[in-house]
Amino acid sequence: MKTLVLSLLVAVALAERPSLSYDAPAPHTSSPVQQIPIIRDERVHPAADGSYSFDVETGDGIVRSESGGPGGAQQGTVSFTFPDGQVFDLQFVANANGYQPQSPFLPVAPAFPHPIPAHALEQIERGRLELEARARGEQANPSRHYGQPQ
Repeated sequence: MKTLVLSLLVAVALAERPSLSYDAPAPHTSSPVQQIPIIRDERVHPAADGSYSFDVETGDGIVRSESGGPGGAQQGTVSFTFPDGQVFDLQFVANANGYQPQSPFLPVAPAFPHPIPAHALEQIERGRLELEARARGEQANPSRHYGQPQ
C-alpha cells in the first residue's frame, strides 16, 4: 500500500512540474505589427570629457536630438505629429537648475500673485491670532481645542 501511495505521489509531482524548455510565443494575430523604419541615427558616443550627442528620426515623424557636455548640462528637442495633425515640439535644457522644458503643449501655472481664496486668508488670520495669544501666554480659543474628556 505504501508503495502504491508513493508511486501516485511521484506521478502527480512529475505531471505538475513545469516544462524546462522554451517555446516561442504564439504569433499575435489580432493586428499586424508595423515596423517603423529609422531614417536617421547619428550618434557621437561620450568623449573623454563626457560630451555626447545624438539625432534620431523615425519613419513615423518622431525626431529626437540631444547633446550634453562636461558638467552634466544637456539640451535637446523632441517633435512628433499627433493623429489629429498637430505638431508637438518640446525644447529642453537640463543643468544645475534642473530640467527646464519649453513647449506650447505644457500646462502653465497661473501668474503670481493670484487672488488668495477667502478661506485661506481666514486660516492665515486665525494662525496669526493664535501665535499672538501664545506669545501673551493665553490660549487663543479654548473651545476650539480638543483635550482629554473630563
